[in-house]
Amino acid sequence: APRRRVAVGALVGNTVGTPDAAEPGVGVDKLFLETGIVLLGAAVVVEEFLAAGPIVLGLVVAAVAGGLLLAELIARGLFRLEGKTPSLLAAGASICGVSAVVAIGRVLDARGSAITFAAATVLLFDAVTLVAFPIAGEWLGLTGRQFGVWAGVSMFSTGPVAAAGFAHSPEAGQWATVTKLARNSLLGGVAVAYSLAYAARSATDPGVRRLWAEFPKFLLGFLVVAAVANSGLLSPAALESIGRVSDALFTLAFVGLGLSIRLREMREVGGAAVGAVLVHLLVVSALALAAVRWLL
Repeated sequence: APRRRVAVGALVGNTVGTPDAAEPGVGVDKLFLETGIVLLGAAVVVEEFLAAGPIVLGLVVAAVAGGLLLAELIARGLFRLEGKTPSLLAAGASICGVSAVVAIGRVLDARGSAITFAAATVLLFDAVTLVAFPIAGEWLGLTGRQFGVWAGVSMFSTGPVAAAGFAHSPEAGQWATVTKLARNSLLGGVAVAYSLAYAARSATDPGVRRLWAEFPKFLLGFLVVAAVANSGLLSPAALESIGRVSDALFTLAFVGLGLSIRLREMREVGGAAVGAVLVHLLVVSALALAAVRWLL
């Protein structure tokens, strides 16, 4: 899971420091990340998206689109956060946790400190929601399907979502995983939208050439690999091999990110980001809970 990989790197970085042998690898973690994102396209399965059903898919799209806008408004308007940090927090909370933070951070060429703090904030809420959601599901008397969809729409990272779902029931675990995968599959589209929005806003001449110059080319690779994987041209064994390579690259990228986390620097930022994500989580989870009770 991304959170464990980052945690390992953070633990090493804050105790013994970055090992000399790891310094060159930390320097190329962006390359590992971009390549991993391209190969991640092989794991996007259209059938999984459709299998969740139109109601669940509608909830996923509404949660991601509405969640991104809500998080940006809360972070910038209510908590006065500036720069690219609100966008990193919005992506992490609305799509797929730390994976989205680092992917969108790379797209926007965000500073390492901003990515580090946003990732650490998401990790904090991953730990809290992993415990709180199963307890809340039992207390609320939700069915397995209701709880799975609720967790899949509301929680941040894939690992905690699946764990929370199966902690409730096998049915909840299956629905939580499918719902979360559907949500994760929107990462590419959101990354493209953020890239174009920031490029257009920062460009003095926001023409096609300028937008293309700032467009993250590796996302095209992601879309191409996803299209090929869903065309049937690759065997299951080939897709499995691609998935293993992608996982290995993400492991290196996330550990490299963890090595850059410094707890003393996090303390200097204050609680604005935590407050913004907390308000976002409470609003989105409350609306999602009402929706699953009514629709499912």
